[in-house]
Amino acid sequence: MTTEVKKSSLPKTLEEFLLWEPEDGFKYEWNDGELIKFEGIKKKEYYIYGILNRLFFEKKYIEKGSLISEPDVMLTGIQMRRPDIAYFSYEQQDAGRNGEDVIPEFVIELISFNDEFEKVETKLTEYFKAGVKVVWHILPQNQLVYVYTGRKQVKICTDDDICSAAPILPEFEISVNQIFAPTLV
Repeated sequence: MTTEVKKSSLPKTLEEFLLWEPEDGFKYEWNDGELIKFEGIKKKEYYIYGILNRLFFEKKYIEKGSLISEPDVMLTGIQMRRPDIAYFSYEQQDAGRNGEDVIPEFVIELISFNDEFEKVETKLTEYFKAGVKVVWHILPQNQLVYVYTGRKQVKICTDDDICSAAPILPEFEISVNQIFAPTLV
């Protein structure tokens, strides 16, 4: 059962937000005073993270960093976002451990049919302004992947097209068909 959050208990500042523990079971993002409900990866999409994680291990990128699911990322002093999946090098993880805000260079978002186009575009713009170098938008319902290496540089991938995380992870490449393979085994 979902509990409603009382208006009086909502955070009004970023500092309050960072300490806030919502009682409704949802996660939230913060964008300059706006509280944004974050639904995260749906259980019907877990397999996508599993396939990408397996590729990450196969290509031995685990020696350089980690693919992290739903991390808190401070894009600016007023924006805290939670990408569905983000790559952090071990150097970035050490910096985070020391309290520094770090920006992942590779981010993956699973775009659902109920995600609003304007909000998806706004978040994409924020990522690139903050220093993200590669963004994948995976659309499970359409079995489609948009690979962005800049706001105006996008490759639309379907079927056997190869999605690449280059230049950040040059050998992290996979076809759309492999992402949406019917089974993991």
